[in-house]
Amino acid sequence: MLAQAHAGLHIMRLSRCGLCGAAVRCIPWGPMSESFCSSNTASVHHVVDSATGGANTDAPWSITADGDCCVIIEFGQVIDLHTNEIVHGVAARLLDAAIPGVVDIVPAFTTVAVHYRPERFAQEGRPHENLCRRLEAVLAEGIQPQNDASRTVDIPVCYGGDAGPDLPAVAQACGLSPEQVIARHIASAHRVYMLGFLPGLPYIGGLDAQLRLPRRSMPRFHVPAGSVAIANDQTCIYPLESPGGWHIIGRTPLSLFDATRASPCTLQPGDRVRFVPITDAGCSQP
Repeated sequence: MLAQAHAGLHIMRLSRCGLCGAAVRCIPWGPMSESFCSSNTASVHHVVDSATGGANTDAPWSITADGDCCVIIEFGQVIDLHTNEIVHGVAARLLDAAIPGVVDIVPAFTTVAVHYRPERFAQEGRPHENLCRRLEAVLAEGIQPQNDASRTVDIPVCYGGDAGPDLPAVAQACGLSPEQVIARHIASAHRVYMLGFLPGLPYIGGLDAQLRLPRRSMPRFHVPAGSVAIANDQTCIYPLESPGGWHIIGRTPLSLFDATRASPCTLQPGDRVRFVPITDAGCSQP
């Protein structure tokens, strides 16, 4: 099962890798600390394109322990569509591999978290090292980036007015009319990168470059459920009322999360999203 995106909350300190001398993160677990090289200097790893059999030199990766029951596979720190497609290709491949003892695979922007039961990897040596060898073997077999969205989901949106109070300010900041902002938002190539922050909240990449603004200088304490908001190069949709610091340009009546449904989240990582404008009459709060 894919959970919401992980969040590392561990206390870390810097050290040096005994193999390559690169800076590493020391993560304390229990009475002892372990260091893991977070660079590719000691051993360069690349995703192998399963279609061509050659190494994808644009996708170096490293594996780092995140506590005693999770490891993080990282593909750099640049958030873009190509990296995210690799992340979801790796997540799909690991799900198919069904490694015994792995309990969850969680893709995020540039990382895949692998949660596991340490006792299942304790036959010889350290559990995290045994798991890392299994993961490296899977990655070495080749990964096909997921560049074809599994589906396109239409999201009805009432833009502006009470539903989108920041639309006029966004238009002014971008040097556009409100109608042009709406048109550019609708035309953007939206793709769900990950879910996080709230249950079912999608971080959607692909926002038109002319609409890219930093977050609001003063976040709101209350953002209504269904609010469609933009910041930087992304769009998000708030599934529940919550605080938030993005620019609200509209609202959808669609419910994005329902714990009683077989699939609680309306959107999934990798989905294409098509925003469809609707009138005020169709925009009752979810």
